[in-house]
Amino acid sequence: MSELLPVKTTDRPFTLIAELTYRCPLSCPYCSNPLNYNDSSYRRELATEDWVRTIQQARSLGVWQLGFSGGEPLVRQDLEVLVKAAAQVELYTTLVTAGTLFTSKRASQLCRAGLNHVQISIQDSRATESDYIAGTRCFEQKLDAARVVKDLGLPLTLNFVLHRQNIDRLEEMLELCQRLQADRVELAHTQYYGWALQNRAALLPTPGQLERAVQIVAAAKQRRICPMGILHVIPDYYEDYPKPCMGGWGRRALVIAPNGDAMPCQAASSIPGMEFANVRDRDLDWIWFESSAFNRFRGTDWMSEPCRSCDRAQIDFGGCRCQAFLFTNNAAATDPVCQLSPHHDLVVTAREEALEQSLPLVVHRSSVTGATFTKNIE
Repeated sequence: MSELLPVKTTDRPFTLIAELTYRCPLSCPYCSNPLNYNDSSYRRELATEDWVRTIQQARSLGVWQLGFSGGEPLVRQDLEVLVKAAAQVELYTTLVTAGTLFTSKRASQLCRAGLNHVQISIQDSRATESDYIAGTRCFEQKLDAARVVKDLGLPLTLNFVLHRQNIDRLEEMLELCQRLQADRVELAHTQYYGWALQNRAALLPTPGQLERAVQIVAAAKQRRICPMGILHVIPDYYEDYPKPCMGGWGRRALVIAPNGDAMPCQAASSIPGMEFANVRDRDLDWIWFESSAFNRFRGTDWMSEPCRSCDRAQIDFGGCRCQAFLFTNNAAATDPVCQLSPHHDLVVTAREEALEQSLPLVVHRSSVTGATFTKNIE
């Protein structure tokens, strides 16, 4: 009689975020690319066959939705091949794009390959302001891309990253969503890691701005301006309790960086000492269940007080590990956003200092050069 294998009780992931490249034609001051994105290891992007194998393994692991992200995923000329590979294993695919390279021809090819959904980022409601934040003239290209999505009959999500420089035009953004017939809208306030952290003093909204935004979103939801709804994510700095990072570390999602490193979240590489298994060397099943990175902050056993005995431990799972490290130099600390954290005063101080200052935006010129420049705030 064959020996029974132990049952794996760890949750299986629902979502794979495939960061195909960190290359991008834009230079947003809150860019989610790591600060060292120009490092040679990130320039050695996974080959097509590596991504196809990873996609197939993700489906076997239990993943049912796949986000092609970056950088700008349309920079990859093999994107259609990857979309087709995902469609063949019945994964629901979303293209997360800036829209500037989403031409009618490319869009039709992706649609035929099996793409299910497109999310386009727009930096503001007006061309001048949107192009200013993006670092290049692209507003009209984004609107054209949104129209192409609708012409192809694909669901369209519009994403606006909100911050002090654009939040006062939120009503205009929602009006633009109606004109473009967006099926879904994401209003995601800037979260302060990497490039956004460097620009916190220029981006963090005031309490008054945030209060008005909440009211505007509530009214828009009541009017049901989008069939699939509006997602509004406020800044952690104004929360009483932290959000569950990615639904909980190593619990619902996994991220594959352009070089093949598998991470529990997009910012995990900012924690010193973390070692990430690479899909070139290990299959996803081993990475998810056995690798040190995914197990380090999984569940609640790693927690100290006040998290360990808190009735929210299974709700927010201790909050964001990257944010905990940024504030306390200890990735295992309670997320200081939490009002119960002994380090909560650090968030309060950071918020007050950011609102008192008026600094220029420091942004990267491109994902190719890694050069930087400043944008002065009027």
